[in-house]
Amino acid sequence: MGRPSLWEDLTWRGLVHQITADELKDKLDHDYLTAYIGFDPTADSLHIGSLLQLTNMRRLQLSGHRVVGLIGGGTGLVGDPSGRDAERVLLDSGTLERNTAAIRSQIEQFFEGPSEGLGALVLVDNAHWLREIRLTDFLRDIGKLFSVNEMIRKESVRARLEGREQGISYTEFSYMLLQAYDFLHLYDNHECTLQLGGSDQWGNIIEGIDLIRRLRQGQAYGLTSPLVTAPSGAKFGKSASGTQIWLDPQRTSPYAFYQYWVRADDRDVGTYLRSFTFLDRATIEALDAATLERPERREAQITLARHMTTLVHGEAETARAERAAEALFTEAISDLDEDLLVAVFADAPHAEVARTALDGAGLMVVDALVEAGLAASKGEARRVADQGGAYVNNQKAPSDRALTSADLVHDRYIVLRKGKRDHALLRVG
Repeated sequence: MGRPSLWEDLTWRGLVHQITADELKDKLDHDYLTAYIGFDPTADSLHIGSLLQLTNMRRLQLSGHRVVGLIGGGTGLVGDPSGRDAERVLLDSGTLERNTAAIRSQIEQFFEGPSEGLGALVLVDNAHWLREIRLTDFLRDIGKLFSVNEMIRKESVRARLEGREQGISYTEFSYMLLQAYDFLHLYDNHECTLQLGGSDQWGNIIEGIDLIRRLRQGQAYGLTSPLVTAPSGAKFGKSASGTQIWLDPQRTSPYAFYQYWVRADDRDVGTYLRSFTFLDRATIEALDAATLERPERREAQITLARHMTTLVHGEAETARAERAAEALFTEAISDLDEDLLVAVFADAPHAEVARTALDGAGLMVVDALVEAGLAASKGEARRVADQGGAYVNNQKAPSDRALTSADLVHDRYIVLRKGKRDHALLRVG
């Protein structure tokens, strides 16, 4: 019995935008290729916009293909104009080296498998060869093979040339040549014949394939995936507050990461399950049905959040995130460790109060609600409390309730809630 069809799986999941040759379909299912994807180290962490290509690499790896992760320590000095309406701010060498090391570590943690043979993962940094090239040799041997007329027709370049204000520098204009040379280098040194990327990389991929054909008379291929968009209209990869969702737990806590997926719109969750998870077709289609029939249960979103958080942060962090989510509206909120408590309320309103405010008769809950921004006035706060809508550490609090040091969680915090969902965190100094 042959291995499952990778091509059918990729197409069913909506992960194929374009391919450069129909014969690639058969090669994906019956040959063992070496494929690569590039990641530019513009920050010291990848974000969830990079997850589609990471999961695509892993799908190939699980099918027995050898995958190469290329970190652009060299091209990062230049900057990719794709998807940009303005020139990138160039990073210095020291920053790029730190970013490259951090991203290498993230990619390594994402994959399992051998370093050689079928299903291997290889990580390379194009700074190791691009920084060694003599400019005159590169222009003579590589630059002469590129037509400027053809290059300016590429979408990433044309869009910038048509912008009267910005334009494009020669530095970013040259990015296409460098990426094409990367493909040639990997073809020569790693027998790499397939490049994967987002649909915005199509022009760059084509140039690399053409360079291999011209200089080596070799056959190489390209496969692009659609850029992830949210049918709901929300911008993919940004939280409700507009912050980027990073893979580094120091930048985006595992709890916030988990919550991003839990909050996926019903119109988006099916797409995300197909694009990012490794759940089988039957499971995903059952979750599609659950979303239609029982949307209030959010079964698809919870499954998506659990799968993605485990994939990126591991089972232990997923369990912590789920425990925090369950505790959010119960008295168990006081049992969360301090780091997790702070992460849970990272986007909630915060207020600082002096420790002395809790001395003696204490701080009235009415005053605390106003201080935390959960009520506009004492009158409104009193009405909320009298109607049973005020909570201290998720315990219902009447309007004559006073906060004292006995209410402190981790000797520093008090959790306030108005109604079913509006939280605030008091920090006691």
